[in-house]
Amino acid sequence: MKNRILAGAALSAFLITPAFAQDRGTVLATVNGQDITLGHIIVAQSQLPEQYQQLPDDVLLTGILEQLVQQEIVASAARGDLPVSMRLGLENEERAYVAALTLDGVAMAEIPDEELQAEYDAQFGDVETGTEYNASHILVETEGEAQALIDDLEGGADFATLARENSTGPSGPNGGQLGWFSAGMMVPAFEEAVFGLEVGEVSTPVETQFGWHVVILNDTRDQAAPTLEEVRGQLVEGLRQARVDAYIQALTDQSDIARPELDIDPALVRNTDLLDN
Repeated sequence: MKNRILAGAALSAFLITPAFAQDRGTVLATVNGQDITLGHIIVAQSQLPEQYQQLPDDVLLTGILEQLVQQEIVASAARGDLPVSMRLGLENEERAYVAALTLDGVAMAEIPDEELQAEYDAQFGDVETGTEYNASHILVETEGEAQALIDDLEGGADFATLARENSTGPSGPNGGQLGWFSAGMMVPAFEEAVFGLEVGEVSTPVETQFGWHVVILNDTRDQAAPTLEEVRGQLVEGLRQARVDAYIQALTDQSDIARPELDIDPALVRNTDLLDN
């Protein structure tokens, strides 16, 4: 936005008007009979990108007013002979603008704590706890290599050291640690081996499509349902979307919608020649 100071009677009158008399209807400029009001300025300011919101108030006021004046100069010159495409575009823009702001108001209304709690209970109240596993592995190319590593471990070798020295997998530099996982997160053969181990136990060689694994089960723990705070964001988002869906459905049920049964060629959707005057 260009920082230009508008030296005009409208702005001067605005600046000297007592503060109590200044409201959204206060006229700051009139262009070819069309008023530009303080309300227009406020709405335009609220829709600016974040970087412009940081500008000083006087810069915003004069800059936005100048922009709206220029836009009205151009728009008023064009309104008398708008092409079909522009008129239809304006109808689409008005429709989308009104609908979007209305749905924003529906979605962003406050969600009571009891409604949030009820949604949490509905989604997670009956979630069954499972088991999470913490394991490490060493990935090699052959069964023989895997068995040799198992022999070394039985002889007292350190699992993490062997993983760093021998594993071809991405977890090798981290001592083979895979972190916590639950059923369904690993390939079946690997999971079957892990689920059959006791904590601290090393597996026999395990073959998957990635190669041969030597696995140690480090620990297990119960997998509890997430707390309300952990899933608050997704619950709120879901409730807001449900509000919007319900609002649209209610209006749809009340609306008189007619769709003539016409055999329309779908290719016409791209035919901009139909918009020619």
